[in-house]
Amino acid sequence: MTRIHTIKSLLVISGSFLLLLAASCKKDKVGTGISGVKTTSTIATPTKLGLYEADSSIYKELITVISKIGTVNIPVNNQALIFDTGSGGMVYDGSDLLPASMITTAGITFTGDSTIVNGITITKQTSIVQYGADANTIDKVYGNLAYAPVTIGDANGNIVVKRLPFFLYYKAVSAKGVTYPKHDFDTFGVSEEYDITFSNGEHITSPFSYFDPGVGLTRGFKMAAIGISNFTLRGNYVPGVITLGLTAADLSASSGFAFKSLSFFAGDGYAPIVPASITYSGKTFSTQVIYDTGTEPYSYLQDPNGPTALTLLPVSTPVTVAATYGFNYAFTTTATENLTYVENSKSSGSTVSIISLEFFLNNEYMLDFTNHQLGLKNN
Repeated sequence: MTRIHTIKSLLVISGSFLLLLAASCKKDKVGTGISGVKTTSTIATPTKLGLYEADSSIYKELITVISKIGTVNIPVNNQALIFDTGSGGMVYDGSDLLPASMITTAGITFTGDSTIVNGITITKQTSIVQYGADANTIDKVYGNLAYAPVTIGDANGNIVVKRLPFFLYYKAVSAKGVTYPKHDFDTFGVSEEYDITFSNGEHITSPFSYFDPGVGLTRGFKMAAIGISNFTLRGNYVPGVITLGLTAADLSASSGFAFKSLSFFAGDGYAPIVPASITYSGKTFSTQVIYDTGTEPYSYLQDPNGPTALTLLPVSTPVTVAATYGFNYAFTTTATENLTYVENSKSSGSTVSIISLEFFLNNEYMLDFTNHQLGLKNN
């Protein structure tokens, strides 16, 4: 999902609470305690979660299911949230969670600084999250900071966050002022950036960052290459796409991942934006890049010398993305896949190029929340 960053005028796409899970363990090593008695220490086994893979024939989506928030069992038709590497934090429509009398076009109404409804703590802290590919396509989502126990996943596999901060929204409005239908912006942002920072200093970020993977594992996740064979119109559940908890082997130089440390921006956290040079149609330019599951079917190249109007690259145009930290990615546009727009970064208001979900079909992705680094791997 394309989210608007306020930091440095960048425009891009799109604690720690205990998670309850049944994690199996395996033997690590045997040591000697102070008493001289041999004791066995264990390391946790990484936790696997699946995703639903949907294809409308126009665009693909990766979907995370949220089956319960507070004491509310979410209706099946509203459980799907876009799995989004381009934003950080859970954003969910309040219409299933609150009485209709509490939700107006002007806000969520209640007295006091906070209230608890259906096991959900709603605060008076309000904000707006903005999504868009450039300055001309900004959608705005309005809501409140809330906290609740949240079940991530369903009967196929799940974890429970006991108290997750999230953005509970009451309306979403397009760049043209049109109000979107309910649940159109339900998003599960997994990056380590702060989607929203509130006036009290609180923020929301990746729900996975609140997950303690257990002894011997590093806080973070990796994502397998998803391929193309599992996408269906109704959404096909694919187990084990996400691995929560990183091992020493995952983070080693021999893992095959190219790692890049992420920069911290005050109020925005560690956005997964990395430097690269992009070549297309005989032109090469330097840019910042974000690999975004929430953007599909188009990628957006922000060329400082590109056309002032958004321009679709011709079919059979080769595009390469080369990074100084040792990761290269290449694709060729077709009539239906790897569709790519190019525009002038000065006129668009963005210096960040967005690489769409197509990247994730054949490449692996990792976020290390402890060391604040992004890992990419050609598959």
